[in-house]
Amino acid sequence: AGWFRRLLHKPKSSSVESLKSSNSASSSPSSSSSSSAKSSRSSGTSLATSSISLSPVSAVDISTSDSPRWDKSYDVCICHSEEDMELVEELVSYLEGQPESFRCFLQLRDAVAGSAVVTELCDAVQNSHCWVMLITPGFLQDPWCRYQMHQALAEAPMANGRTIPVLKDVDRKDYPRELWNIYYIYMALKEKSFRQIRDTVMRYLQELCKSSTKRME
Repeated sequence: AGWFRRLLHKPKSSSVESLKSSNSASSSPSSSSSSSAKSSRSSGTSLATSSISLSPVSAVDISTSDSPRWDKSYDVCICHSEEDMELVEELVSYLEGQPESFRCFLQLRDAVAGSAVVTELCDAVQNSHCWVMLITPGFLQDPWCRYQMHQALAEAPMANGRTIPVLKDVDRKDYPRELWNIYYIYMALKEKSFRQIRDTVMRYLQELCKSSTKRME
């Protein structure tokens, strides 16, 4: 009888798993300690992308005529080295081909001919909602890439989803110190990383529109 009572009171495995998943979903990556930040870096996930799965925002139409999305010329500014141009063109083609038709700034394509590089880089940062930093060996060696990274951080020093570091073919120990408070996307599978970038940009624009609607109310 005692054995039978213990069996009846034994929690079901599905209930335990449900409780674990519930606790996991309720935890916020933004409130993690240094130890959790270390584990996040080692797993190669981005803070912004993790937030999408943990606390999704309600559907918001970012393409309405009065959307604050149109306050800037571009949705995304891609910061990259010239040697990564082929990969960047694929990323831009992917983002611009989405149903939302994200507007991307690509320096070699969109810069005004004859204009100063510094002016173009600053204008691109100021006129974009989000900045994708494709951090590769070429990026780390390119002074213009680092300059644009510093401009983006000066524009929005807090990690609010606007700066999106993407790490590729670079050891985690070489991750720029300036970005240590921002989690990155580790590009192992290109298609998955492109989708993470798209989701992060989408989330920021939805939050922007949602905040604007609240202020109007």
